[in-house]
Amino acid sequence: MMTDPIADMLTRIRNALMVRKQYVLVPSSKMKKAIADILVKEGYIERVDVLDQKPRPMLRLWLKYDREKKPVITGLKRVSKPGRRIYVGKDEIPWVLSGIGIAILTTSKGIMTDRQARRLGVGGEVICYVW
Repeated sequence: MMTDPIADMLTRIRNALMVRKQYVLVPSSKMKKAIADILVKEGYIERVDVLDQKPRPMLRLWLKYDREKKPVITGLKRVSKPGRRIYVGKDEIPWVLSGIGIAILTTSKGIMTDRQARRLGVGGEVICYVW
C-alpha cells in the first residue's frame, strides 16, 4: 500500500532526471494525469502517454532536457502531504522563485497552476512546486 502516490510520482521523476532517463513510468490516476498534463503545458516535460497495461494502466512521461543534456526541471517539491494538508486562499497563493517556477493547486475548479488560480480568483490545496 502506498501512502502518498503524488510524492511517489514526483520522486520517480526526480530520480529519472538524475540518471538522464528518456522517460519514466508512473502508475496512472486522474490526478497524476492532470498534473502531468500541466507539466506538458508549462513546458517541463515533452509529452504524456497512457499505457493500458495489466494489472493497471501506466503513464509514460517523456522527460525534457536542454542542449547540454541538463534537465529542464531543476526542482520538484511536494507541499501538501497526507499528514499535513496545506490550503491557501486566493490572496495567499505562493510565488515559486518569484514567478519563475509554478505551484500546482487543486481547487474547486480543478487542478491548475498558481497563475490560473490567481486569474480565476480561487484558492485551494497546494500540491507541489516545480522549477
